[in-house]
Amino acid sequence: MRDPDARGYPSGMTDTRPLALITGASSGIGLELARQFASHGYDLVVNAEDEELEAAARQLREPGAQVRAVRADLRTGEGRFLLLDALDGLTVDVAVLNAGVGRGGAFVDTDLTDDQEVIDLNVTATVRLAKPLLRAMVARGEGRLAFTSSVASQMPGSFQPVYNASKSFVQSFAQALAEEVKDSGVTVTAFMPGPTETEFFDRADMADDTRVGSMKKDPPEQVAEQAFEAIVKGEKKAVTGSLLTKAQGLAGKVLPDGVKAAAHRRLAEPGTGDGSRD
Repeated sequence: MRDPDARGYPSGMTDTRPLALITGASSGIGLELARQFASHGYDLVVNAEDEELEAAARQLREPGAQVRAVRADLRTGEGRFLLLDALDGLTVDVAVLNAGVGRGGAFVDTDLTDDQEVIDLNVTATVRLAKPLLRAMVARGEGRLAFTSSVASQMPGSFQPVYNASKSFVQSFAQALAEEVKDSGVTVTAFMPGPTETEFFDRADMADDTRVGSMKKDPPEQVAEQAFEAIVKGEKKAVTGSLLTKAQGLAGKVLPDGVKAAAHRRLAEPGTGDGSRD
């Protein structure tokens, strides 16, 4: 392993504990997933692009985990390089590609730059990070790769079209990889949360003006606990969250696309919210 102090990283990180990489780990599902791994004996490399990451890393060290915080914007090639460079020489036992972003509103009204950022993070970064991580795991004959998908991956996303399409990509991509590596000793898991109480809806400009933004949501701790269990068990797919979310996951398998698109409109169209968060 390269000099652990070269970038101010903790010198106590060794090969005696398994290592988990979590992207999008400064808050929400990513932070709670990192807590799960830290509490189960993993050291961590955590990534996010915002200044909350350092505070999150300090919290994650409390159970005794060694934590490397890599602040980088994965929407950019430079950010992806920074993260991969920080992993150089390390054995990543589990990688959870969780970082994602959304944008609400009618496609004709949203800014193309915002739409492109959804694609850059949810799709491009996912592929570009998965390639080297999965190659290393397959070469070793062991490892777990996981993706944060969404129940939204199963439905056309009226008034959130690029986001839902990006999660459909992630879901299909993950399931294809799981089949490709099934005999390699490596597992690939896609876990599918429903609406979760995180900063996602604020950042997507959907917090108060849409029904889904103002409705009661699943706690990220519940989602992360179920996702952790699915990852360590090597499950290919898991709907994570409340019974309502699991029911949405089942409905997504059987309802026609037109019905799902209309239902999504009722949740995501601007003006459907009540201006509060229950």
